[in-house]
Amino acid sequence: MLKLLNTFNRKKQRLDLTHLYLAKNLLALLILLCLALPLAACLDASKQGPATSDNQAKSAYHVSFGPDRAKQSLSVVSGSENSILEPLIQEFADKNGIQINMDYLGSLDIMRLLQQDTFPYDAVWPASSLWISVGDSFHRVKHASSISITPVIFGIRDSLAQELGFKGKDVLVGDILEAIKSGKLRFTMTSATQSNSGASAYMGFLYALLGNPSSIELTDLEKEDLDQEITDLLAGVERSSGSSNWLVDLFMSGDYDAMVNYEALIISANQRLQSEGRETLYAVYPQDGLTLADSPLGFVADSGVAGRDQDTQEQIFLDLQAFLLSEESQKQIQATGRRTDMLTGPEGLEEVFRPEWGIDLDRNLATMRMPKAEVIIEALDLYQSEFKKPAYNIYLLDFSGSMTGEGHRQLMAALEAIMIEENAKANLLQASHDEINSFIAFNSSVKSLGQARGSGQDLEKLYKHIKRYNPSGITLLYSAVDQALEELSQINLDQYSPAIILLSDGAASWEEINYEDIERHYNDLARDIPIFSILFGDAHKDQLDQLAKLSRARVFDGRDDLIGAFQKVRGYN
Repeated sequence: MLKLLNTFNRKKQRLDLTHLYLAKNLLALLILLCLALPLAACLDASKQGPATSDNQAKSAYHVSFGPDRAKQSLSVVSGSENSILEPLIQEFADKNGIQINMDYLGSLDIMRLLQQDTFPYDAVWPASSLWISVGDSFHRVKHASSISITPVIFGIRDSLAQELGFKGKDVLVGDILEAIKSGKLRFTMTSATQSNSGASAYMGFLYALLGNPSSIELTDLEKEDLDQEITDLLAGVERSSGSSNWLVDLFMSGDYDAMVNYEALIISANQRLQSEGRETLYAVYPQDGLTLADSPLGFVADSGVAGRDQDTQEQIFLDLQAFLLSEESQKQIQATGRRTDMLTGPEGLEEVFRPEWGIDLDRNLATMRMPKAEVIIEALDLYQSEFKKPAYNIYLLDFSGSMTGEGHRQLMAALEAIMIEENAKANLLQASHDEINSFIAFNSSVKSLGQARGSGQDLEKLYKHIKRYNPSGITLLYSAVDQALEELSQINLDQYSPAIILLSDGAASWEEINYEDIERHYNDLARDIPIFSILFGDAHKDQLDQLAKLSRARVFDGRDDLIGAFQKVRGYN
């Protein structure tokens, strides 16, 4: 009886707050962040640079190889897909007594770093030459050479590929579009504005839907038919990711039918699926929209790295590159499912590139010609602002007493960065046109502050209102999550990519709702809703990690790299 009375009082409190909100018309609309790539901002980056360039380097995942006190070292910024080659990097470093420092960043982060006056690395190793072509505005990259190649393809559950008639035939992007429109195909894919695999696939889709022109021009992106077709195709995306490797982990943990990813990672996923006795994926190569990741490793001359001798660093680089391109190294690279120029079928290769998985080594990997930089940037901007499935985000803001001091300062800095229009644009954070953002504050109570569709001017007014809030009381974190789930239960989520985003130190107080209640509520919804968290203050991760695991999401640290944390969240939504 007491629990029932508490539940009634809690619901009544929410209704009273909602009525008060409606009666006084205090808060009109909310628009929060969405990572976009405005054309002007990106083209001007070589002059002024993104506001997060320093933090981008700090937020990179760092790994060192070789002796700790080596007299010589080489710093490399790389796409995360190269992490599988770490044993080779370790072998080179140990053999030569050189320390190799690897930082892993997203392809677009690498592009933006290349556009800066100074580049804090000796070498660059993105997933595709595309990002060197677009980003190297100072023409500093030299000796760039492809270490391996892998096409970007669909991996579709084998029985579904058979049902769709995709096995053993050439499949066009139009065939994939029809399967999506008929409701038979849904897939996972990385964000085109965060990861090379997503960007490459997206550019391939555009190329095919435009009828395979010699090159895509800005005027092509304005065609009305393209708008509808690419929107329909991207409506098939069930979940997104900011990382190609993490997309595989997401796929393995969920109940999904297909994913768009590198052929090498489809092979890796199939090896894991087979070992677990699960249905494998069938590789489908979109014939008229195929793109490749060519993994170029290049030296950055005149980078501005303090205290380095360029000739010495260049020789170390050339030695590393020659090692990776050696016959023995190339055989080891092939064993990971990546193709090389010497792919002629060494012993054991048939266990990697398996025809029964649809892997076709005889296929002509003819790809599109990438358009000019300004076209790529405009296409990515359109992806984020118009073409991709709109998000339905619920942001939960922690105003409890545990956030007093540094946590509150960080939270307000976050709101200033995303709610003040000038700041949002400077940091490449904007909302898409049809995106819905809902805003909830929580401490000793849970207060719904409103929602808005798309972007507008009401955010700055809302920010000024929120500035008057001060941390106090307990942390009804689970109650806030419960209210967010209740809001999403009232929405037709088929047309949205939903997400709950917690901005908190994670120090939940005792409350009438506990994790088991949230777990039941979440499972009862039977919807794929990620619960992301951005950490602030004196962070306590345990409960936030628990929510992330429940919903196949992630926890990001906003204390050292606030904008980077938001960009990552947006890339996973």
